[in-house]
Amino acid sequence: MRNMVQIARREIKMGFRNPWSYSFLTLFTIFSLSLMLIHSQNIVEGYSGVTGSMLTLVLYLLPLMTLFIGSFSLTGEKEDGSWKLLSTYPISTLSFILGKYVGISAVLLTIVAFGYGLMGVISGLTDNSIAFKTFFLFIIFSAGLILLFLSLALIVGSLSKNRWQALTISVSIWFFTVIGWQTLLIAFLGLLPYLWVKPVLITLTILNPAELIRLFVVIKLGGGAVLGPEYYNWVQWIQQPSGTGIFVSIVLIWITFSIAIVYWIWERGRSHG
Repeated sequence: MRNMVQIARREIKMGFRNPWSYSFLTLFTIFSLSLMLIHSQNIVEGYSGVTGSMLTLVLYLLPLMTLFIGSFSLTGEKEDGSWKLLSTYPISTLSFILGKYVGISAVLLTIVAFGYGLMGVISGLTDNSIAFKTFFLFIIFSAGLILLFLSLALIVGSLSKNRWQALTISVSIWFFTVIGWQTLLIAFLGLLPYLWVKPVLITLTILNPAELIRLFVVIKLGGGAVLGPEYYNWVQWIQQPSGTGIFVSIVLIWITFSIAIVYWIWERGRSHG
């Protein structure tokens, strides 16, 4: 536990010294304020064309930012030789991985909190209405994207030999999970027998962190009707009282499984030198 905290503190210090962090901080802040100004004449509440477009824009930015920072952090350890030095100390692989995850999460969540916090303050001072529930769900949406995509980023960083390789894999994952997801999903499901469509759709949705978070927030915003009949069961269980608890459990299982993969990769590399 103590080693994990030390690694997390080290990662936070390195994160806030990293020019990438401040570049993304500036970009996300400008992005958040721009969204507020664009929709300054509208009452932002529930699911609508306004909130739908805002969710899409956040979905484009945060996963890519998270994949870059997370994967580069691990590949940097390999390229700089820091991991070889750390491995000579009595630090377990699990403490190293968890410390990395906690530290990078803290940096990214701080970036998001600053951007949304400034947007909220200026919104309050200028009387641009953003309903509290809507604002809170946007924060949940952004935090969920960070936590899930960071676990993916650590897998990418573990498998990559250098930053260029991590960059290529990260952009590929971002493209398939965010940009090309709808088109690729429709094309793939069209090849399957009808009875297979629903179970395969559920499985693929759970495996895609961007779609998993998006569906939850859209339904909580009251936009379940726009998803289509294929997602009727999703709307039902998310809207029920235990829906949030089930969703949180799925997210925790997702993160735990990803961390276990990262641990296995690094432990295997450590034992084989």
